[in-house]
Amino acid sequence: MKTATFKEWDLDGLDEAFGLKQIWQSDLLVQWESNHEEISEFEKQYILNLQKTLIRGGKAWNEVELENKFISPMIVTANIDDERIGYFLERPLSGVIGEYQLSGMVDGMIATGTRNPHVPYFCLHEYKRHVENQGTPDGQVLAAMLVAREMNNNKLPIYGLVIIGLGWSFIVLQGNEYCISNNYSADGNDIFAIFKMLKALKQIINKELTL
Repeated sequence: MKTATFKEWDLDGLDEAFGLKQIWQSDLLVQWESNHEEISEFEKQYILNLQKTLIRGGKAWNEVELENKFISPMIVTANIDDERIGYFLERPLSGVIGEYQLSGMVDGMIATGTRNPHVPYFCLHEYKRHVENQGTPDGQVLAAMLVAREMNNNKLPIYGLVIIGLGWSFIVLQGNEYCISNNYSADGNDIFAIFKMLKALKQIINKELTL
């Protein structure tokens, strides 16, 4: 059994090791992006206040500051947590996929459970730099999504997000195919599309839990 951490992977390595294929059109991603979630006036003003702080200092923030001053407030405001699922931070995740034992810390995940995560449906990683010393940001989050897929017996789509500075890219993994969205910039009008996609996650995951 080979062992590897999430941070060691890039997309090419994952494709080769696990038979994955990147696709450039996905009905699931289109549905996620074209959701009909509404934004209340309170939510709008709160998001704009977060964005002002991001624009003023975000490019100089470290990852902890980016997480605590912008990412988590956005996700908490999307009201993800309920009696079945929760948003968890800095939790370990591991699983066996083929001949590999994959493991690592996930910056954020949405999973069943209220005190501790059980089965994940969404994984998030954030970065200040585009390329780390090992692997790549999109490779790291996709590796975590593969573990989440296996924990769901490869039956349900897994959703993901990689944040590099001010840029947000959403990912859908279904079976062995994955699709990555175009970049959304959190310092412009994309902020509202980002928030609507975060809100839509709760509906998507709760729907999957009833299947």
